Amino acid sequence: MDMGIKGRTALVCAASKGLGKGCAMALAGEGVNLVITARGADALQATADEIRRATGVTVTAVVGDITTPDGRAAALAAAPQFDILVNNAGGPPPGDFRDWDRDAWIKAIDANMLTPIELIKATVDGMIARKFGRIVNITSGAVKAPIDILGLSNGARAGLTGFVAGLSRKTVAHNVTINSLLPGAFDTDRLRGTAIGAAKAQGKTVEELLEVRKKAIPAGRFGNIDEFGAACAFLCSVHGGYITGQNLLLDGGAYPGTF
Repeated sequence: MDMGIKGRTALVCAASKGLGKGCAMALAGEGVNLVITARGADALQATADEIRRATGVTVTAVVGDITTPDGRAAALAAAPQFDILVNNAGGPPPGDFRDWDRDAWIKAIDANMLTPIELIKATVDGMIARKFGRIVNITSGAVKAPIDILGLSNGARAGLTGFVAGLSRKTVAHNVTINSLLPGAFDTDRLRGTAIGAAKAQGKTVEELLEVRKKAIPAGRFGNIDEFGAACAFLCSVHGGYITGQNLLLDGGAYPGTF
């Protein structure tokens, strides 16, 4: 299927690895030129080089923290306009809400709610004027099925979801859609990093812990970044123009509900 977005320009946040990289690779495979950003210079440059070799598209790598004003300004200045925006940022740490002070909450909200909103604010009017825009927010399966130890993430990402629900109904008349991808357990560095801490706490090996978690997923496996990226590319395509304000759960069937 031709996604119809060849020659478009996308900003993909936190794209040096994991789900952001999967989205960047999939969009580049459809001929989309990229601005990718992340904090780690070496990993970001390696990903940029990999995408260029694989697809031949233009890739501009901007090192910086997208959750800061300077990081956002640098990323936005890297191209004259953006047709596609993929919002992504690392989630806040797990824990007990009794231990989180105001600063912890503000940091989580800044990263996982206000940063995406600021980037949408900076790009959406141009998209509306050009009658094409696709915005995808990478949030979390915890938006649909909250996880008790991820209260910071639950709260911040749910706030973004509520905001998008209203805005997306206004922009779609101009062929600008806003949707969210809600990942479950994907085989990423973040998944394994979380497992390391849990394994130590439970006196188990990382492999044992991951195997238990994998067996709890109806698909019997973790997701991979390529299939996540493919879902992102479809939402960003010309074929996704009638999909807006939606939260697409990619979790291998782990969520047990009907809706």
